[in-house]
Amino acid sequence: MGEHRVSTSDRVDDAAARQAATLIGTVVERVFHSVAAVRDGVLDAHRAARQRGEPMADRDVTAMRDTLVDLLRSKREIAVGMGVIVAPGFLADQPLRVEWWQCEPERGDPRRLDVDLNPHSVGFYDYAAADWFVVPRRTGHRHVVGPYVDVHGTDRYLLTLTVPVVADGEFVGVAGADIPVGRFETLVLRELGDLAVDVVVVNPEDRVVLSTSARWLAGSLATPAAMLDAARVRTVTLADPPWQVVVFPG
Repeated sequence: MGEHRVSTSDRVDDAAARQAATLIGTVVERVFHSVAAVRDGVLDAHRAARQRGEPMADRDVTAMRDTLVDLLRSKREIAVGMGVIVAPGFLADQPLRVEWWQCEPERGDPRRLDVDLNPHSVGFYDYAAADWFVVPRRTGHRHVVGPYVDVHGTDRYLLTLTVPVVADGEFVGVAGADIPVGRFETLVLRELGDLAVDVVVVNPEDRVVLSTSARWLAGSLATPAAMLDAARVRTVTLADPPWQVVVFPG
């Protein structure tokens, strides 16, 4: 049986793929770090209510507004929206609760998202059925949804990153952040720098999350298997989120 030799180009390609995946993971972690700060604020509010000997109420969520606005301002180069979405029935005096703030550079200061939380209304915003809420609640793990068009908020092409908020073993809700797909791509490109590869990131639904290749556009459907015909293509799977990083060496 002949000896299999790994060429220098193969080693270079493998190293480039691993480096690209690591750099993309770095950007994801940067956004999730901001989301974790929101989650910690919710836990502080929950703790304060317990110290008063009371269940968490609407006023505890409202008290987070200044913190959310300040955090969103400080992360303006990353996120366009941040906030907390409370589990239905968790608050003592409010069956449904969204505290979400958005920041648009052309509109100045952050503004609060106003959604219809009346279950009997035609425009009812059933957030408890959204993937970014359902998956963290079911799994206990953070989650990324998108790319998608946010018809309830910014009307922009977004990624939404959420983490579950759990206090004393009880699911409180989710904390999250919205980041425009174009902005996420920009952050990744800055990290990739002069890395001489084309990179396409595909989510578990086979939708392109970001791409540096003119052949694959963000938001389009493209299975990683369909890309493997290209010579020297490499794939690396991120652990969290479970994205496929497909690298086409130059």
